[in-house]
Amino acid sequence: MPRIYIETFGCQMNEADSQYIADRAMTAGYQIATRAEEASVLVLNTCTVRDNAERRAYGRMNHFKVLKERDPQVRLVVMGCLAEQDRDRMQKFAPHVDAVFGTKELVELGDQLAAWQPTLPDEPSDEGASDEELYRAMGGTADAVVDAFSHLRAFVTVQRGCSYYCTFCIVPHVRGRFDHRPMREIVAEVQTHLANGAREVMLVGQTVNAWRDPANGEDFGDLCKAVAALPGLERLTFISPHPKDFSEKIVADLAMVPRLNPRVHLPLQSGSDAMLRRMNRKYTRAQFEEKLSLFRRYLPHWAVTTDIIVGFPGENDADFEATMELVEAGAFANAFTFIYSIRRGTPAASWEQVPGDVSAPRFKRLIDAQNAATRAYHDCKIGTTVRALIVGPSKKDPARLAAKALDNVTVIAPMPAGYVEAVYAREPWLDIEIETAHVWGAMGTIVRRAQRYDDAGVTVERPVIDLIAG
Repeated sequence: MPRIYIETFGCQMNEADSQYIADRAMTAGYQIATRAEEASVLVLNTCTVRDNAERRAYGRMNHFKVLKERDPQVRLVVMGCLAEQDRDRMQKFAPHVDAVFGTKELVELGDQLAAWQPTLPDEPSDEGASDEELYRAMGGTADAVVDAFSHLRAFVTVQRGCSYYCTFCIVPHVRGRFDHRPMREIVAEVQTHLANGAREVMLVGQTVNAWRDPANGEDFGDLCKAVAALPGLERLTFISPHPKDFSEKIVADLAMVPRLNPRVHLPLQSGSDAMLRRMNRKYTRAQFEEKLSLFRRYLPHWAVTTDIIVGFPGENDADFEATMELVEAGAFANAFTFIYSIRRGTPAASWEQVPGDVSAPRFKRLIDAQNAATRAYHDCKIGTTVRALIVGPSKKDPARLAAKALDNVTVIAPMPAGYVEAVYAREPWLDIEIETAHVWGAMGTIVRRAQRYDDAGVTVERPVIDLIAG
């Protein structure tokens, strides 16, 4: 049986697309490979929202060239936003790429994988390349790999594209304008995931809260209520919304859905009205703060995270200080922060740029301030017990387990005594006593595990190392 290796750059939309391709591939008779050198088909799902993601994608294409030199039967496929943007120039920069599929061609890629399957060897040849060359070529992380825990979380795409055309963003150009799936299709897909054992469902869209049912105009609040009412659903969450599209009606609807995870990602980008206008964000700072107030009124226990760009063209000291006011006030539990990078094809790419020696110190100040706010948020968990959904063994330390709390904070704990993977896949909710906090998350000890989120759970033996230490 031939194997397919999938590596994903970028957002949850790309992760959902990669999972779709993995499902199509498995239906066509492929196995999902955990190492690129074991696969007959290599798929790179690319992002172009930041210059770094674009450079990394082209770097990986060149890394994989050594595998095609080792075995010319290996197929290299590029999909995603960079494939959509660069389909006419990619062959020039990476002529060894066998096929390019844009963001609207997922079905066609699935069909191509099915057509290739009978002609591919079960394992690629290992002749023609040294161990040193192969080692140098590898280094990425396999995605969509089926393991004991992969079925616990499901991504369900509800909406594609964006019609807002922020001046820094390439998404509308590579993913198109708003395209909303009918509610009946979304509900049916969620039901399939629940039947397959999903405990948590994430609704995914480029501007997810702009979703409207094409048939009757029902909005995102209506969708969340409908999905949350499905039998068997334990937890529901969503990514990535736009502040403009959170009406009071939608926020009030969310407050009526107890199965929603207590977090919302509310991208600010800048605290300056002048910058928000240049970014074409379609809200002012005061309007953004009104959205924050809506969540604090209806959902006061929710964590708010955000995106912030430093060094956008035209940003001056006063603009930056306006952003810092919100960050230093502790408005956000966490933030994805970026120095502005030019995206080909966007209006801001042609504007006068902020020099690096100006944007870099600003960025450091922003990082330091937000790290302090994030650490303070995590510190509040010390001494509490949080319920978290298992991810699996920690990538950095296989003697520990990783889990995600409802507010998406990563929690790491020593592997319990007598740990059995099959048991924890069946009882994946972990109660973890938090002992230490860090900027990246928290650490603690597992005290109970439960099959369902609402179950009381059963007591878990302390790790052997803790028993010895005690």
